Amino acid sequence: MSDDFTFDKAFSLTGKTAVVTGGASGIGLAIATLFAERGARLALIDRDPKVAAAAAALVGHGHLGIEADVAEDGAPKQSIDRIAAEFGRIDILVNNAGVARLAPAEEATRADWDLTMQINLTAPFLFSQAAGLHMLKQGSGRIINLASQAASVALQSHVAYCTSKAAIVGMTKVLALEWGPKGITVNAISPTVVETELGRKAWAGDIGEAMKKLIPSRRFAQPEEIALAAFYLATPAAAMINGADLAIDGGYTIQ
Repeated sequence: MSDDFTFDKAFSLTGKTAVVTGGASGIGLAIATLFAERGARLALIDRDPKVAAAAAALVGHGHLGIEADVAEDGAPKQSIDRIAAEFGRIDILVNNAGVARLAPAEEATRADWDLTMQINLTAPFLFSQAAGLHMLKQGSGRIINLASQAASVALQSHVAYCTSKAAIVGMTKVLALEWGPKGITVNAISPTVVETELGRKAWAGDIGEAMKKLIPSRRFAQPEEIALAAFYLATPAAAMINGADLAIDGGYTIQ
């Protein structure tokens, strides 16, 4: 076995720099925490003012927290250029920030539709484009997009959300096709309901119990389970994984 495929090297992020949008809490913070523990230097981007404190609390030194709304014009490029200037390179981008505005299709507003597309689809593309330019110059990089089970199956009152996540998977495949020959892999992760603080509140009580009955594994996912999948896709061990959409849904979408 080559040294590049020893366990320690295959599952290490030592010396890598990683950007996580929506990194101040929930899945994003779980991903950032694991990446930092495995040796990466992190830049967290979040509109939550606590993002700087979240970055400072990570294992290791030199992490960066940027308070920015990913939906604002110019925010993706400005954030990425700042990180590249400070870190010297960008090895990993995790497009995690997202929003869910739910309503029956006949009641969905144009404002909610536009906001959903702006945060869930346009921002990930612009972040990928901005980070991709740096990755293309260095000849390597990993982009991981948080999609959803809603990318593959229809969910009641999720017309904008389902559409945005299906589009993220399509975007992932095109970027993987175009950038794969240039040393960049692009993959998506599609979780079921995840028990973040917000997830627990949104799916509390009878609605949550009813949803669990539809999942063959009969439970929701944990943020750490999503983080471990993102970690794998970011490591040298996943060098041949490109254009994939990894479902972490307890079997929900096999039905």
